[in-house]
Amino acid sequence: MFGIPWHKLPVPLGLLKVVGFRTELRKHNLHDTSQLPDKDKLAHPPAPSPDDHHLVSRTADGSYNDLDHPEMGMAKTRFGRNIPLEDAKLDESKLLSPSPRLISSKLLARQEFKPATILSLLAAAWIQFETHDWFSHGNNQPDNKIDVPIPSGDDWEQQFHQPLRIDKTLEDTTRTGDTKHPPSFINYETHWWDASQIYGSSQERIDQVRTHVDGKLNLGEDGLIPIDPTTGTELVGNPGTWWLGIGLLHTLFVKEHNLICDYLKEQYSQWTDDELFDHARLIVAALTAKIHTVEWTPAILPHPVTKMALHANWWGILGPDFKRMFGRVGDSEILSGIVGSSMAHHDAAPYYLTEEFTSVYRMHPLVRDEYEFYSVKDGRLIRKTNFLEIFEKQARQIMETISMADLFYSFGIMNPGSLTLHNYPQFLRGLVKNNETFDLASVDILRDRERGVPRYNLFRELLGRGRVKSFEEITSNPQWAKELREIYNNDVDSVDLMVGLYSEDLPEGFGFSDTAFRVFILMASRRLRSDRFFTKDYRSEVYTQWGLDWIEKTTMTNLLLRHYPDLARSLWGVENAFAPWRKVGATA
Repeated sequence: MFGIPWHKLPVPLGLLKVVGFRTELRKHNLHDTSQLPDKDKLAHPPAPSPDDHHLVSRTADGSYNDLDHPEMGMAKTRFGRNIPLEDAKLDESKLLSPSPRLISSKLLARQEFKPATILSLLAAAWIQFETHDWFSHGNNQPDNKIDVPIPSGDDWEQQFHQPLRIDKTLEDTTRTGDTKHPPSFINYETHWWDASQIYGSSQERIDQVRTHVDGKLNLGEDGLIPIDPTTGTELVGNPGTWWLGIGLLHTLFVKEHNLICDYLKEQYSQWTDDELFDHARLIVAALTAKIHTVEWTPAILPHPVTKMALHANWWGILGPDFKRMFGRVGDSEILSGIVGSSMAHHDAAPYYLTEEFTSVYRMHPLVRDEYEFYSVKDGRLIRKTNFLEIFEKQARQIMETISMADLFYSFGIMNPGSLTLHNYPQFLRGLVKNNETFDLASVDILRDRERGVPRYNLFRELLGRGRVKSFEEITSNPQWAKELREIYNNDVDSVDLMVGLYSEDLPEGFGFSDTAFRVFILMASRRLRSDRFFTKDYRSEVYTQWGLDWIEKTTMTNLLLRHYPDLARSLWGVENAFAPWRKVGATA
């Protein structure tokens, strides 16, 4: 039995095996960078609020989630590691070998669009929406660039009339002169699951997105978020790289926040603007965490074991009905879930998101090249376009000319791309931003190398999967194995992490690799388990009982229908909003 892969075992045995993986990963794959020199030079030490406000609400910068270590997980602290620090090496001699552009051209570039037919395009928008909440390395170093070699026969310079130069990641300035320890980097977002993509990770940004009346966020009479004059895109907590999918989800959750404020004001008319805002934020943050845990992740990993495991993270294996009727059975994470347990646990290291977690979320092949927008009422084609026409400022033009219901419907019936080799969008390989042209596929490869993330084979080993000895052990596709051998000069240990993840044979029905899944097993539960607002403070005294009930009864489908009821026909009978929706009218 123990030689059989977990995903081929009967569900109870598969679940036991996955729980076993998580136990081992919690022991061996959480490593602390916060103690590297010089920790005292990190972000300004947080100060408690004089009215003890920080005890019952999320702070702007993420401080005071852990009351004994208030700096833990706050913005402008270091990324942690899922690998031993001695293995987080930056090898300057191999930084550009093989050339990231060669890998981009020969292994990653989309030859023809390969759809992920198990998903709706909403799933692609969702994951970028979430990663904007979890991590950001900042704006890089525009005056400190890495020159990427252009392979023979590549027309990059002829096409774009400039060399391929990539800004280095911002340095951890607290480590200046320290060469004894592995590289470390700063997360400019909070590490917590606190919806900072909507609200921001600083008090200044939060103040910008609020109306300061009845706890609400800025929303125009047209139902759209106001434009930030400095960027030309919507004024939100973390705009990041902006496109239509992000715009749809930000608008949806701003509307949800404001609706929650209305309900709370009806029940707690004496509450101040800040009290309404803080409670609505707690509820919205928990909604994003719940939807991601029990809906998005099972949609991209549609296997009975993973679905049961992820639902158990939230409710326990006894399920939501049992928990609703009888409450928790002791403090068992397995029986009653992580959410609502009596205390937070950090396991082997203080809570921080990790560089390796960032790496496994490199999912740009999900992005489509072409888009079609249809009417949800009759299925009529409204418009065909490409990604660049729904990117940055152009996204708002689409939102102003096509109804939100039609846009959501169109995302529901389109598929994203599959996370495989030869499916990286071509337009992202020559993307112009801030008057510079760059190859995002090359950037993805370079970032892992630059930040000391191990290459694929060592990464496997450090996560307990064991090394492969041949390219054929990575993939059963003989053409891919041949291409990998040629690009990596017959050295299986030099295969880049992202390339290996895209090459792997997937468990049946999976949307991404089993190796990446090991990081998910660890970090999906950790983001809940370390957060006091999902454990000991997930209670009515903090959220209100109405808020807890609202979270528990809301699904992504509920959320969409609450604000865009015209979607009802297309979502009828659809179990998961991140799976493909029903087509209506002429599109059916």
